[in-house]
Amino acid sequence: MRPFEVGDTEEVVALWDRCGLLRPWNDPRKDIERKLTVQPELFFVAESDGVVATAMAGYDGHRGWLYYVAVAPERRGEGIGRDIVAHSESALTNLGCPKINVQIRSGNDAVQSFWSGLGFEPDQATGMGKRLIPD
Repeated sequence: MRPFEVGDTEEVVALWDRCGLLRPWNDPRKDIERKLTVQPELFFVAESDGVVATAMAGYDGHRGWLYYVAVAPERRGEGIGRDIVAHSESALTNLGCPKINVQIRSGNDAVQSFWSGLGFEPDQATGMGKRLIPD
């Protein structure tokens, strides 16, 4: 586990693509550039013969968030996802973060069991978004 480095960009974007995280309305390279301007130390990669997992964390003083949590499909089930989330949780806890939120896209039911197994529960809240800068 280590902080993201700029030289990881293409490998990370390729991992996100293989994991089905990319969407046409989110330019992953712009997302990386933006993250590197705000709490870049909270963008993590797990490495084992290349980047095999990522987690992009953030803390706004009220809640922590995890984004782009991805594990290479061929490496799932090895505990890498659990480890990178635990690493992110530790970093957020060290900042005084009292709670972490994640958003799961509608229809991505398979990942819900992963998050439930890590102690995450539905918040009884509806996520909403509004794009301010088009990608």
